[in-house]
Amino acid sequence: MPKKKTGARKKAESRKEREKQFRANRDVIDVAKHPCNFNMDCDKCQRKQKNRAFCYFCNSVQKLPICAQCGKTKCMKSSDCVIKHPGIHTTGMAMVGAVCDFCEAWVCHGRKCLSTHSCVCPLTDADCIECDRAVWDHGGRIFRCSFCHNFLCEDDQFEHQASCQVLQAETYKCVSCNRLGQHSCLRCKACYCDDHAKSKVFKQEKGKAPPCPKCGHETQETKDLSMSTRTLKFGRKAGADDDDDDDGASGYDAYWKNLASGGGQRDDYGDDDDDDDDDEEEEDEDEEEDEEEEEEGEEDKAADSVAALKLDGAA
Repeated sequence: MPKKKTGARKKAESRKEREKQFRANRDVIDVAKHPCNFNMDCDKCQRKQKNRAFCYFCNSVQKLPICAQCGKTKCMKSSDCVIKHPGIHTTGMAMVGAVCDFCEAWVCHGRKCLSTHSCVCPLTDADCIECDRAVWDHGGRIFRCSFCHNFLCEDDQFEHQASCQVLQAETYKCVSCNRLGQHSCLRCKACYCDDHAKSKVFKQEKGKAPPCPKCGHETQETKDLSMSTRTLKFGRKAGADDDDDDDGASGYDAYWKNLASGGGQRDDYGDDDDDDDDDEEEEDEDEEEDEEEEEEGEEDKAADSVAALKLDGAA
């Protein structure tokens, strides 16, 4: 017969199950509406930022701190408080009990908030997918992408979401075969057919879309998304828009257009041809001058010889 579980063993197992459920529910939490991610205006420098224990810009403490778990700014008469204050409503520093290491915000001195917030804090691994900055590295709020559900800082959220639905391929075909990919993973930016969307590692829950066989993220049907493929532009640039392009190489297309229009744009092709023509003309002129000098020398010699013959005949 199996051994009977003791009370401590039952408590440990229930705690593990609770923590597992907390971690599973962390992805479901709306980060933008959580108290640890509220907007806060500093009392001293008046700058808007994320809810923090200390101002990101001037390091000053706020007069009315907000609890990162329950969102309250005033502790009423409650028996849940670790620090008892019978008959007194506490605010400010008398209400706080700790600072969260993940979201950098105050946690009130309530027993429930102190014991559960560190396990369920939605900003535990909140590193921006674009700039790799954590909560302590910037002063803005944290958001999640609506498509790939990755963390984004306030500076990169719009730019990332505008380019998130782009596949890392030139077609909509499955990455493992040549069939059309009906399921798309927005984290891996890849498409999978019905057969290759099934995974032995990640199990598919009943009534839900199959998980990505590569990362385990829930896939979506490609037809329900505004997916686009990656486009590659080969060849040289089509225009001379860069100021750093000192050599004037503006591409073949611009060169032929410029040539057809009769010139007007500086390019190296025309300069090289002009230089070659100038060199050839100079060489031809030098050769003509040499030939003329040689002809003049021969005429002088012939004249001298004729004069010598006349003198001899006269003598």
